[in-house]
Amino acid sequence: MIDNPKYSLKELMLYFLKLGTIGFGGPVALVGYMHKDLVEDRQWISEEEYREGLALAQLAPGPLAAQLGIYLGFVHYRFLGATLIGFAFVLPSFIMVVLLGMVYKVYGGLSWIQAVFYGVGAAVIGIIALSSYKLTLKSIGKFNPESFKSKWLLWLFFILAIIITYATEQEQVLLFVAAGLLYMIIKAPPKWWNLKTINTLVLFTIAFWDYESTTLTKIAVFFATAGTFVFGSGLAIVPFLHSGVVIENQWLTEQQFLDSVAVAMITPGPVVITVGFIGYLVDGFLGALVAAMATFLPCYLFTIAMAPYFKKIAQNKPVKAFVDGITAAVVGALVGSVIVIVKRSIIDIPTALIAILSIFALLYIKKIQEPYIIVIAAVLGLIIKLVIL
Repeated sequence: MIDNPKYSLKELMLYFLKLGTIGFGGPVALVGYMHKDLVEDRQWISEEEYREGLALAQLAPGPLAAQLGIYLGFVHYRFLGATLIGFAFVLPSFIMVVLLGMVYKVYGGLSWIQAVFYGVGAAVIGIIALSSYKLTLKSIGKFNPESFKSKWLLWLFFILAIIITYATEQEQVLLFVAAGLLYMIIKAPPKWWNLKTINTLVLFTIAFWDYESTTLTKIAVFFATAGTFVFGSGLAIVPFLHSGVVIENQWLTEQQFLDSVAVAMITPGPVVITVGFIGYLVDGFLGALVAAMATFLPCYLFTIAMAPYFKKIAQNKPVKAFVDGITAAVVGALVGSVIVIVKRSIIDIPTALIAILSIFALLYIKKIQEPYIIVIAAVLGLIIKLVIL
């Protein structure tokens, strides 16, 4: 612990427990709540500390809001603070998605539940599509000639990731790593880069994927890998989850996957907590626990490893270039994944209309948030399936 903070660790834990319980609106909203509550109102965290935490959360892999919370716990209470705040923030939404998973498993076959998720699934597609567009603007640039010219390599990674994800319907982790390394080598090659380094990385990658496992171990390895490549927004994890859960391992159907994303959007806390719901459907409570812990572990480890040296790391041009390259490919994969999901899940005119209306609502109704869209879509699903059709 350093200096004399204006708050106790218990007070900070209770705050994040509350935020994890009632904090709706996704990563951008949660990050905004933290600034208003902790920086402006209570003045527990300085503006400089908050900005450093936000920069770290954007630079390193991990869901944005969870990583910022872990960093703010680290500021004055180091490893213990980071650990306890991470648990306090994630625990409420984890409990909620597990309970919803239990309900879903028991009642998922009922016609009214299917009707609800008929509408909800379509709305989720619209929300993800709009999020992928916004992520593209934020992470790469605007769709104009100037951006295409100045950031042509990032746009190339983006387009390649879309094409490869759509064609293979699988997450391409090596593509993301390759994009990051290539962009770093071209834009800001580090001093340690040489042929020996390349061989070491190739051997490490082969060793990493060489395993035999039970379902729980598969869940742990898969979700840890996914958690390592989530930059900025929780929805960036969607292409990993979709291809691994639906296509490769066939743990869930397409509809169950969309329902899982929807559950994460109607519950407070980080959107990435959808992994808990997925894990529960795949292998019960232990599956949910392993999936959640594996996903958030990289976020936690990166934060506590980088936090003490972040000011120096933040100025490192090779690190920035590596992250930019990976981010361009990950966002491209998200767009490709959206196209795959749309192709399989927009099955009729009503679902297409719900998806389009969800996009327009988020674009033109400023105060509306995703949970409200999901609730409205659920009602529409009930009306369409049980009354009209």
